[in-house]
Amino acid sequence: MADKFDVIVVGGGPGGYVAAIRAAQLKLKVALVEAKHLGGICLNWGCIPTKALLRSAEVKHLIDHADAFGISVGDVKVNLAKVVARSRAVSKQLSSGIGHLMKKNKVTVYDGFGKLAGNGKLSVTKDGKPVAELESPHIILATGARPRQIPGLEVDGKQIISYFEAMVPETLPKSMLIMGSGAIGIEFASFYNTLGVDVTVVEMVDRIMPVEDAEISALARKAFEKQGIKILTSAVVKKTDKGPNAVKVTVEVGGKSQVFEVEKVISAVGIVGNVENIGLDGTKVQVDRTHVVVDGYGQTGEKGVYAIGDLAGPPWLAHKASHEAIVCVENIAGLNPHPFETGNIPGCTYAHPQVASVGLTEARAKEQGYEVKVGRFPFIGNGKAIALGEPEGLVKTVFDAKTGALLGAHMIGAEVTEMIQGYVVARQLETTEAELMETVFPHPTISEAMHESVLDAFGRVIHF
Repeated sequence: MADKFDVIVVGGGPGGYVAAIRAAQLKLKVALVEAKHLGGICLNWGCIPTKALLRSAEVKHLIDHADAFGISVGDVKVNLAKVVARSRAVSKQLSSGIGHLMKKNKVTVYDGFGKLAGNGKLSVTKDGKPVAELESPHIILATGARPRQIPGLEVDGKQIISYFEAMVPETLPKSMLIMGSGAIGIEFASFYNTLGVDVTVVEMVDRIMPVEDAEISALARKAFEKQGIKILTSAVVKKTDKGPNAVKVTVEVGGKSQVFEVEKVISAVGIVGNVENIGLDGTKVQVDRTHVVVDGYGQTGEKGVYAIGDLAGPPWLAHKASHEAIVCVENIAGLNPHPFETGNIPGCTYAHPQVASVGLTEARAKEQGYEVKVGRFPFIGNGKAIALGEPEGLVKTVFDAKTGALLGAHMIGAEVTEMIQGYVVARQLETTEAELMETVFPHPTISEAMHESVLDAFGRVIHF
């Protein structure tokens, strides 16, 4: 006899466990199936532990520049084992907390691999052995994604590594080449560079951080190069030759080949959805470039089967997965939520400097036919930023010139990953420039730069 539930969730990451909790709150009987770690990649190998690593790098950066604040510090030594151990401890604390939340919300957790078995059924196995047969009219797939492998440049876990290995180094390499300049690549570049590694970043397109506004990308490149990171754009890694202690990487730039000899290569060239072996064959579920096609409620082409999170496509962000989960579950429960859309999802990169954004870039807004008003305010005009010793940064806002609607906001500098939420709320509430200009921002804070950027877009900037 199969165990019957109102909702079954496959995958315990930030999409899956949030779906399970929300369904339980709505008095539905819920099962969660997880093959490895509650909390998924985000809590165990992604968002959280990488921020712990970057915090250690931030502390070192402050110590390295302590003299500018009138503080003398002796020789600084990095205890890499302790840096990694702290990161893992933070991850473990939060991951174990998910288990507590499952018990609190009376979610039945199955330790195993879930696979669709037809007609609202799911089989659960562990190490190839049957664990349970489950049944539900609603099965939510939240199986996530994994690092993309490039033919001929496959990760071996030793010399060519993914973010898994990059997070738990036993020793610091002297040199490193990173393929890809998205959030993952740039965060690791910032971390390792701050700890003294000679870092080179290779990006296929003509600028780093290509999803960001071009102006912010240019400022980011300038800041990273000033810190000593080497950056190659419009460049392609053609091959690698592994030696006993180094890797020779051939990079083609502008039709010419360059060879870099480094100790480690990090592959950060995107992800692919975990669509294999979950029972999609023989269903009406459509897969497009390894990601499951869904509507605004997570519904796939197969009745009663849903997909959320990284499995359901970009943006590949934990907070996107969590909100997708809530919309999906509330629709199942008949609450008629608004369909999920991606326009108000903020993106954050936790390097030094930080980068954050929401909505349309200036270029994309113009491509979509908007007449725009653009505001800018540099951190050099902000008292709090100068007092912090963080005068390099910019807040950029893009408005519809006709309606005053905030189309997009783009930021680089200290604490912008915390500040971006102000613009996210503004967009969610469909705020115009009038409300933003009339909003009082506390002084002295870096957030005042957000206000000044809006004022600048309409010719009213005060402090610059």
